[in-house]
Amino acid sequence: MSTTSAPDQEKNEGVRRPGELNARELARWGWRQLTSMRTALILLLLLALAAVPGSLIPQDGVDSLKADQWREAHTTLTPIYEKLGLFNVYSTPWFAAIYLLLMVSLVGCIIPRCLVYARAMRAQPPATPAKLTRLPDSTTYVTDEEPAEVLAAARKQLRGYRIRKDDDGESVSAEKGYLREAGNLIFHMSLIIVLVAFATGSLFGYKGGVIVLVGEEYGFANELSQYDDFKSGSLFAPEDLDDFSFKIDDFKAEWLSTGAGAGTARGFNSKIRYTAGSSDEKTYDLRVNHPLTIGSTDVFLLAHGYAPVITVRDGEGNVAYSGPTIFLPQSQNLLSFGVVKAPYASPEEIGFQGLFYPFEGTVDGEPVNLMGDIGDGSHAMLSLQGFRGDLNLDAGPQSVYALDTSKANMMSPDETGKAFNLRLGETAELPDGLGSVSFDDVQQWNRVQISKSPGKEWALLGVSLALVGLLGSLFIRSRRVWVRARRVDGRTLVEIAALDRSGGGDTAAVVTGLAETLRGARTQEEKDV
Repeated sequence: MSTTSAPDQEKNEGVRRPGELNARELARWGWRQLTSMRTALILLLLLALAAVPGSLIPQDGVDSLKADQWREAHTTLTPIYEKLGLFNVYSTPWFAAIYLLLMVSLVGCIIPRCLVYARAMRAQPPATPAKLTRLPDSTTYVTDEEPAEVLAAARKQLRGYRIRKDDDGESVSAEKGYLREAGNLIFHMSLIIVLVAFATGSLFGYKGGVIVLVGEEYGFANELSQYDDFKSGSLFAPEDLDDFSFKIDDFKAEWLSTGAGAGTARGFNSKIRYTAGSSDEKTYDLRVNHPLTIGSTDVFLLAHGYAPVITVRDGEGNVAYSGPTIFLPQSQNLLSFGVVKAPYASPEEIGFQGLFYPFEGTVDGEPVNLMGDIGDGSHAMLSLQGFRGDLNLDAGPQSVYALDTSKANMMSPDETGKAFNLRLGETAELPDGLGSVSFDDVQQWNRVQISKSPGKEWALLGVSLALVGLLGSLFIRSRRVWVRARRVDGRTLVEIAALDRSGGGDTAAVVTGLAETLRGARTQEEKDV
């Protein structure tokens, strides 16, 4: 005769053990946990922590040049950061997961609370408790007034409170502070508005960067091919680009020359001429934190620098390279690094990399401190390392700010020097009849960010509502007040009590003040008589 153990018997009979949940109950429990206010706060904290790397580590979508420089300076950390997506924090799956979970948690938390609040707004204040004197803040006094007169005076004094209509005839029940919960709901709904606004901007918006030379012959047209770096949302289409173009006529920088901030810039101003669509040409002073808005697109001034005009001639006397060359700042005083490539030079490829000094350190033994302002250019200097041979220039697309010298040979102006040092207007001859390099002029450039962020007005609205809701939830006090008046031994016994629902309120002062007011009203009437 076979026997069956108890657990097997329960399983066979379909009996669940205590605490065991089926799939539906487990899903309901998980939903309750996700939509709790505690979970929403935890997710909000996680979202804030997840955004920290985006502000500490250069982002490809914000400034790809700084991101590339950071990679070159931190070769050990770069592979780890690449795997974690820390150069594109806001586009990573883990950031999107936190974002979506927070959205779901807030929606699931707020909707039930709104329904509860709607019922509470229609409900009357609760009935007067039977034992008012048991409440922490209460008082009593005896008067010769009739109960009806006391209750009428109480209703008058409690103006601004919501008073229960169907009272028992011996008491007044009043409540105020309903908007406190409205402030809480507005605050949390504003978070949803902000999250949706940012999501809209991430999906439909774009952000790009471009370096534009200062001068009449240079400019920018808002086309994808014109950008140095460009990052857009998954729902962005090239047709969404606003039709405009602009030129930078002039650029001025103001520098601090004294005090602790000496050597730093205090202001930048770019004189811009722009055309939007078929409209007439307009002018604008582009400054930091004062973007130019064209249609739904914003143009920001981010940085500036210098572009030495360099001419390279090959061994046959032909111009192998000529024009302004973007040099990227490496320090506060705009000491800059740049690369020159002449792939069609004959008989060998020629390339240069080096530094541009907006000013020379000393002039006639005296230090010169122009804070990155080149002035008339008389103290500017270009120091270039020259290379000849195979520069691997036909291997495919390369960065214009990097030179592959692994297969090339360095060339020097003489046996003792390794760099060609040129002042403005000077020319240096290359060894072995390879040609020459000259430093002809200096031009300035501006780095601008061009972005379209749909939903930013809604984000501003959400932040404003969050502030209003937060103020309401902090300063609106939710309290209930009861007054009972009844005849006892031929006189009227008045009982007053108050309860603060939000915690921390001074209901004792409310009770004392109301009692003194009701007594004072009777005393004043007797004096008038």
